[in-house]
Amino acid sequence: MAITLVNPEGLPEIDVYRQVSVATGSKLVFVAGQVAWDADGVTVGAGDLAAQVERCYLNIGTALAEVGASFDDVAKLTVYVVDWTPDKMPLLLEGIARAAAKLGVTPVPPGTLLGVAALDVPEHLVEVEATAVID
Repeated sequence: MAITLVNPEGLPEIDVYRQVSVATGSKLVFVAGQVAWDADGVTVGAGDLAAQVERCYLNIGTALAEVGASFDDVAKLTVYVVDWTPDKMPLLLEGIARAAAKLGVTPVPPGTLLGVAALDVPEHLVEVEATAVID
């Protein structure tokens, strides 16, 4: 495995991700921001943040699998949420947990969460992009 996830002493230990990832592989994989589209480009979970988060993570899993990677290879995630407020955290975590259960993993690389005014189409509430490293 090309990625080692670490929670350094002196930094808070966060349950949903690790603070640092160390990459030793030789190929970088950049997954474009994934929104809650199914294979036909139809939005999944309109108005439902947890459902859309779940779909974004599942789409990242699909993209990674196509190039021989998985969430175990992800070095960093960036999550963009429309009109983010801290009270949306339980829905975000629910969506991540549902995707993790379906993927059979716990996707916990370092991540950045950004609140944004809007995404590509009005019904999209979240977008997630990933950077992975594989041998």
